[in-house]
Amino acid sequence: MIYKKLGNTDIEVSLVGLGTMTWGEQNSEAEACEQMDYAVAKGINLIDVAEMYPVPARAETYGHTESYVGEWLRQTGKRNQIVLASKVSGPSSVLGVNHIRGGSRLSADQVRCAIEGSLERLQTDYLDLYQVHWPERMTNYFGQRGYTHQPDLDGIAIEETLVALAELVDEGLVKHIGISNETPWGVMEYLRLTRERDLPRIVGIQNPYSLLTRQFETGLAEMSLREGVGLLAYSPLSFGVLSGKYLNNAMPAGSRIDLFPRFARYSGPIAQAATQAYLDVAAKHGLSLVELSLAFVCQQSFVASCLIGATTMEQLKQNIDACQVVLSDAVKADLDEVYQRYPDPAP
Repeated sequence: MIYKKLGNTDIEVSLVGLGTMTWGEQNSEAEACEQMDYAVAKGINLIDVAEMYPVPARAETYGHTESYVGEWLRQTGKRNQIVLASKVSGPSSVLGVNHIRGGSRLSADQVRCAIEGSLERLQTDYLDLYQVHWPERMTNYFGQRGYTHQPDLDGIAIEETLVALAELVDEGLVKHIGISNETPWGVMEYLRLTRERDLPRIVGIQNPYSLLTRQFETGLAEMSLREGVGLLAYSPLSFGVLSGKYLNNAMPAGSRIDLFPRFARYSGPIAQAATQAYLDVAAKHGLSLVELSLAFVCQQSFVASCLIGATTMEQLKQNIDACQVVLSDAVKADLDEVYQRYPDPAP
């Protein structure tokens, strides 16, 4: 396993990180523990959770993912071997999170409430990384294209959220802080406030990144490298689309999009055409589409960790192995050719 520094910290995270958002919905506690056992045995040390997990967010399953991880940590005694990351939920009218703290916000009191709940469920007294799951303000995230400027809907200022996070760092409840689903302006606002108010610096950004979703390369990649804010890349297989299992209008029974049709963010007709083109590249070079897709993410200099998620052990093993593949210059050239034909077909 390859390990990379998380931002400008001395924390080393495995290039492959373990995503968990299906645990408690599509995966049982026993299955989650089996995944963690295997992942850690393979050298993975980063486990990423969130207070709102599993997805889709429901009051009946709220916090189950963190509870599963917490029980595994208690039973195995491996807390000091794990880089444990979680997230505080922002507000949303479409994600169905009104059951979280009576309507999740990023105010100081809500951040405090959120971390206390996460620490209790995770059965630990600190987190290595605590992230803002998505912004308070109305902006581009979760697949939104275009931009409508609505400053009157900004809500809680980033400054209040950052000061609240700084207090958690000062108290030792959190070692480092990060952001997720953020824009270039959001990154620079966090960094500006850090400089002007001498507050803790964000060390990571968790945004989508895959062969179908390369918007991070425009603006954010340069910021990531120049400012030391490593990308924790989520959805590197685009909700399983880049496994190829949904091609030709296939809908495998029990798959995520079969169970939850609203997760069709990466499934439009152009994305399907691009997926077929990438499958052709993989076949040409004797690779599987999963190997091609995950190796592409892992080779990017701005990626600190590629967050894989799986609902079966077979998928987990395949994904971990795929991340060890090194792409040749010939493969990269063919990928660039497809990208020119289908630039960012999914948001």
